Amino acid sequence: MTGTRLSASELAEAAGRRTGVTFRDPALLERALTHSSARGAAGADYQRLEFLGDRVLGLLVAEMLYENFPEAPEGELSVRLNALVNAETLAEIADELDLTDLIRTGNDLRALAARKQVNMRADVLEALVAVIYLQDGLEGARRFIRAHWAERSKAASAARTDAKTALQEWSHQVSGSTPEYTIESREGPDHDPVFTVAVRIVGYPEGRGRGRSKREAEQAAAAEVLVREGVWKPLEDTP
Repeated sequence: MTGTRLSASELAEAAGRRTGVTFRDPALLERALTHSSARGAAGADYQRLEFLGDRVLGLLVAEMLYENFPEAPEGELSVRLNALVNAETLAEIADELDLTDLIRTGNDLRALAARKQVNMRADVLEALVAVIYLQDGLEGARRFIRAHWAERSKAASAARTDAKTALQEWSHQVSGSTPEYTIESREGPDHDPVFTVAVRIVGYPEGRGRGRSKREAEQAAAAEVLVREGVWKPLEDTP
């Protein structure tokens, strides 16, 4: 991350090029890009902005889903909303916007575990939403959110509940048991591990999944079983 090398005005210019948004208050944007480990004597970091941006994002994504899926029941809308505002999705969008190297962090944060890196990038994106809302109102925030979330909202995966929840429900139905997850291996350096997890259900072959966190690997293992057993279609086969 190289954000500490840029002044507030330079950060605003760089973020503007990457997002297509003109940031009129460089100091406010600088706060949105500052982790608590680098806030310095002024005590300014993204936490308050992240709090506001989380609410703005939730409202406007919910509005978008309500308009775009007029026949969807509340349950499906909730699943889609959760998929679109979770940390993984937000971190992915932050990466697409190339924001990571603009985030100011302390030296001890440079080697954060993979999961904490995801959460930090997600928090920064929510703080950025708050900055856009504060300077351009709901309409400005709406334009930004629809530009980066609208296509994702149409994906088949956005209509799915998370794999572990779906597998647990299915397992209770077919075997009366709860899936059991076991870490089979952990590879790679401490700051960037890769986990392999096996999931076992009474009466069925086990499934396996890999991921950069235990949770991600468990989700992959659960999805592997759901697809193999025909509970879920492979995403590429889903209309």
